[in-house]
Amino acid sequence: MHRFRVWAPAARRLDVKIGERAWPMEQCGGGWWKTAIDAAGPETDYGFIVNGDGVVLPDPQSLWQPHGVHGLSRVLDHTAFAWTDGKWRAPELKNAVIYELHVGTFTPEGTFAAAEEKLDYLKTLGVTHLELMPVASFPGERGWGYDGVDLFAPQESYGGPDALKHFVNTAHAQGLAVLLDVVYNHLGPAGNYLAHFGLYFTASHHTPWGDAVNLEDAGSDEVRRFFIDNAKMWLRDYHFDGLRLDAVHAYVDRSAVHFMEQLAAEARELERETGRSYAVIAESDLNDPRVVTDRERGGYGMDAQWSDDFHHALIALLTNDRAGYYADFGRMAHVAKALREVFVLDGGYSTYRGRGHGRPAKGLPPCRFLGYAQNHDQVGNRIKGERLSALATSGRVKIAAALVMTAPFIPLIFQGEEWAASSPFLFFTHHEKELGKLVFEGRKREFAAFGWKPEEIPDPQDERTFARSKLKWDEIVEPEHTGMLGWYRELIALRRSEPDFVNGDIAVNFSEEECWLMMRRGRFLIVFSVASDEVKLPVPESAEIVLRSSDEVNVEGSRLTLVPDSVAVLRT
Repeated sequence: MHRFRVWAPAARRLDVKIGERAWPMEQCGGGWWKTAIDAAGPETDYGFIVNGDGVVLPDPQSLWQPHGVHGLSRVLDHTAFAWTDGKWRAPELKNAVIYELHVGTFTPEGTFAAAEEKLDYLKTLGVTHLELMPVASFPGERGWGYDGVDLFAPQESYGGPDALKHFVNTAHAQGLAVLLDVVYNHLGPAGNYLAHFGLYFTASHHTPWGDAVNLEDAGSDEVRRFFIDNAKMWLRDYHFDGLRLDAVHAYVDRSAVHFMEQLAAEARELERETGRSYAVIAESDLNDPRVVTDRERGGYGMDAQWSDDFHHALIALLTNDRAGYYADFGRMAHVAKALREVFVLDGGYSTYRGRGHGRPAKGLPPCRFLGYAQNHDQVGNRIKGERLSALATSGRVKIAAALVMTAPFIPLIFQGEEWAASSPFLFFTHHEKELGKLVFEGRKREFAAFGWKPEEIPDPQDERTFARSKLKWDEIVEPEHTGMLGWYRELIALRRSEPDFVNGDIAVNFSEEECWLMMRRGRFLIVFSVASDEVKLPVPESAEIVLRSSDEVNVEGSRLTLVPDSVAVLRT
């Protein structure tokens, strides 16, 4: 027997369809419908018929979509999987080194099982947490995952529910925590049948994806419950160690208790139930410290958030790119401010936005923020998906890596970054023809702000765009890639072995004219130069080089010599 429940407040009639037979459901209050069917059990395929129109729709809370987002749902018994990670406890987030990966392009096969084969490599690299880009069921067999529509069902082309559980269980056995990127600000258009069941969207607010998710209008209690139950499912039933909430600035919620605050509170309740700790990380473009301020102090209670200002400042300086949102960055002073104060735009005027933006992040520990030189957005949202290694010298790539690993933020790296992978990370989709065309046209309009030519944009629908984005693991053995991989391994090992990089104070000096910056973290000095000529800087006589990006970087007495595009980490 299986019990079916679905929220469909607008429905006059609801049936469960299994095979050729339909079973009527009964209303049970609050817009909910239910029934129990003896003939149904684990692995039974089923769908819902709304108002007797004969159209069979997937379950809005389907746990398994083996036939794709338009197909029947399948009953899944979460208790059937044999977990072996009962004693696992994730490292503290403040001590994390996070590795972001996209399952479909991380390996040639593009599956959870194939990614599992790389866990030894990731363990040796030294990272502590893996962050999977969204895996909720999305249209077709390839995509970034941000147009998911069956939020409770892992993507079938990746391997489905049990393969994902096996991946997480094996990662824990290797000592690796696993985070999941979840998307609650919109759902993809293809396969999105939620509006047939309930008030999941509101026309009161418009977003880049259409009507906003209903977080505050009539019916929003159950909509919020839908998304929070989804978050809790990933943590409880798939044993994820935390979540990354995509683009929380796109949430439209003026409730007294913001959706983020509610989610954070329920994550803490789940911790008490399971005895595990969970990290809830936001991606926010608001430069609003309330996102990561404790709920008791009037904030939303997120554990951490992505910090784009640090990325923008670093990349604008190292690549001289000033297009789009890089227009507000490019000086050494911006990098210094990001390191010291997190937000570069903390209330001042933003040229890119044409208005003031942000608020100071005073009083918040830096470990509430993630720092990165590359991630899926900042690579994939470029017209050609170029990685930093395609935009800057090897020396500047090493500078970026050193800053990320020694800054006071939680470091994050993007798949392949550690060996300067040659493959781009492009935007790719697998939609039906007409929708794919619309997506491509929208992509062209988006890139207009950066001054990029429409004819240069790779077609997201072309399977070759997806294939080009796959990592080329065989290139790791090539000298230029081996050298970069060694650099990352040394930096990660240094960060994890020295508490000063997590807990140490920070002081920053720099010269805009001479193009150098010096950052102190406890006993360590991190110094880099992007000058066109050799630079000599005073350092304590006790200073010794721990890591250097070039053999030509040296300390003699109290003088550090930096060649162009070089960086050194010194212990004092």
